[in-house]
Amino acid sequence: MDPDILIAPLILFMIIVAPIWIIMHYRSKKQINQGLSEEEYKTLNQLIAQADKMAHRIETLEKILDAESPEWRNKHEQQR
Repeated sequence: MDPDILIAPLILFMIIVAPIWIIMHYRSKKQINQGLSEEEYKTLNQLIAQADKMAHRIETLEKILDAESPEWRNKHEQQR
């Protein structure tokens, strides 16, 4: 087999395919390693804590309304 036949495809591979392959490889590695930063993680935890507090407050307010005005849910549905 003539070695000159393999030189042209090898050169094309090294000039065109290999750089694209390497670029795509490291781009995908970067995307995989990207996640939440430390600051984003803290913000997310703060938002979760605030949501839990708000849910507890809503439950408390509903209990108070149920005790003081048992028909408040029916009144709200009738107004819709």
